[in-house]
Amino acid sequence: MNCAPTFLLLSLAMANLIIAMGTTLLHADEAPNVLLILVDDMNDWVGCLKGHPDVETPNIDRLADRGTLFTNAHVAAPVCNPSRVATMTGLRPSTTGVYDNSIIWHQNLGDIETIPRYFKTHGYMVAGGGKVYHHMPGFNRRSDWHEYFDQVFDCPYQDQLARGVDVTNFQWPIGFPLNDLPAVKSFSKPPQNAREFDWGPMDKTDLEMGDGRMVHWAVEFLRKPPKEPFLLAAGIYHPHLPFYSPRDYFDRYPTQTITKPPIKADDLDDLPPAGRAMAEQRRGDYQLLMQSGKYEQFLQAYLAGISYADALVGRLLDALDASPVAENTVVVFWSDHGWHLGEKQHLHKFTLWERSTHIPFIIWAPGVSQATQRCERSVGTIDLFPTLCELCNLPVAQGLEGLSLLPLLNDPKEAWERGAITTHGQGNHSLRTDRWRYIRYADGGEELYDHSVDPHEWNNLADNPLLKDIKAGLAAQLPKSDAAPLKRRPN
Repeated sequence: MNCAPTFLLLSLAMANLIIAMGTTLLHADEAPNVLLILVDDMNDWVGCLKGHPDVETPNIDRLADRGTLFTNAHVAAPVCNPSRVATMTGLRPSTTGVYDNSIIWHQNLGDIETIPRYFKTHGYMVAGGGKVYHHMPGFNRRSDWHEYFDQVFDCPYQDQLARGVDVTNFQWPIGFPLNDLPAVKSFSKPPQNAREFDWGPMDKTDLEMGDGRMVHWAVEFLRKPPKEPFLLAAGIYHPHLPFYSPRDYFDRYPTQTITKPPIKADDLDDLPPAGRAMAEQRRGDYQLLMQSGKYEQFLQAYLAGISYADALVGRLLDALDASPVAENTVVVFWSDHGWHLGEKQHLHKFTLWERSTHIPFIIWAPGVSQATQRCERSVGTIDLFPTLCELCNLPVAQGLEGLSLLPLLNDPKEAWERGAITTHGQGNHSLRTDRWRYIRYADGGEELYDHSVDPHEWNNLADNPLLKDIKAGLAAQLPKSDAAPLKRRPN
C-alpha cells in the first residue's frame, strides 16, 4: 500500500492547523523574550511612514522591514503620562481618570496590573531604563521591576532625584537658552525653573548624552542576557523638548534647505470652539517661534532629535542581533504620541488631530509575521498588552480594553472593525478608522475628516447632512462613560 498520499494529506492538514492557530516564534519550546523600545514625542516623521521628505531614520526603517509596520497606529492619549499609563495598563483614560501629567497613577489606582508586573508575576526577569512611565519623581512603580536604570538627563538633576526632591524641570546648560531667545526664561519663575522650550546642538558624543548612557546599559544587558526569559524596556527621551542632540545630527538638516510641513493659514476657521481652544494651548510658544524667525531652526532641532533617537535604536538592534537570543525575542517600537510643528497653528501635542495621535508602531516577532509587512488597519497602543500576552503564550490579563494584534501579525489584511480611540481630557474623544477621523468634544462640538481625500484634516465635514449616518456609526464606538479626573494627592 502506498502511504505517500496519506502522509501528504496529513502534512497539509498539519500545516493548515498551524496557520489557523497562528504561527509561533522560531524557538517554540522556549518562552520568548521581549524588547520594548519607547520614544518620546516622535510623530510620524520617520522614513518608513514617509512622514517627512528630509528625515533620516535608517534603523527604525530596518526594524519595520523585519516585521510589521502598523501604518495607521494611534495613541490612547496625546500626553505623556496618560498615554504611557494607558499603554502599560491596557486601560483607557476614560476608564482610569488619568488625563494629564499631574497624576501619579499608582497612588490613585491601587493594585492595578501593568505589563512589567504581569510578566514579572509570570516568571520573567523584568528590567527597564529611561522614560517608560512619566519621567518625574514617583511615577515609576519600582516594585514592577527587578532592575531599573534611571534616566540620566542631558541637563541632569539626578542628584535631586536621589534625594527625593520633587524637581519639575532640568538644570540648564551653560549658555541657556541655546536658541538665543531670552524670553524663554520668562515663561515661569524663578528662571532656573523655566520650561523646556529650548533647542540647540550639544558638543557631546552619542553615549555622553543621557539617552546614550541608558542605551549603553541596555546594550550591556543584551550582551549578557539572563538565563530566564526577560522583558527589557528601553525608554528613550528624544525627541522631547528641550531639543538637544549631538551636533552631528543638526548638521544633517541644513536650515536653508529644510522642508516645511504643509500648513493652511485658515485651518482653524471651521473648527468648533473646543477645537480652537485645544489648538491654542501653549499659544505663546507658537507665537514666539514664528515672530522670532527661528521656525526653520526649530524644525532642524526636532528632526535632529528623531535621527539621534534612531541611532540609539540602531545600537539596541545591533546588540540584539549579536546576542544569543536574537531569534527568540519580540521587539516592539512605538512613541507615546505625536507632535505638532505648526499644523493648525499649534506646537506641542495636546490635540485630537492626526499630527498628535499618529505614531510609528512596529512589532517584530520572529517566525510570526513576515518581513516587510505593512498593516493599514486602525490600531492603538492600547492593544499592546493583550498582544504581548498572546505572543508570549501567557493568559491574557483580565479586564484589558485593547485587542490582541496577533491576527493582524498573521494576516495584515484580516478584517478589523474597530477604530483607534484617543482621549484628551474628560469627554473629549477622537476615533480614527481606515478612512475617517471623528472628534467629539465634551461640549458636543464635532469634527469629521475624510482621510481618503483630506490627509491633512483641513476640511471639517461634521455639518454635512449627507454624512449624518457615517458620523453616528463612528460616534457609537466612542467610550460610553467618562471617569472623573483623578486629583493629585498632596505630598
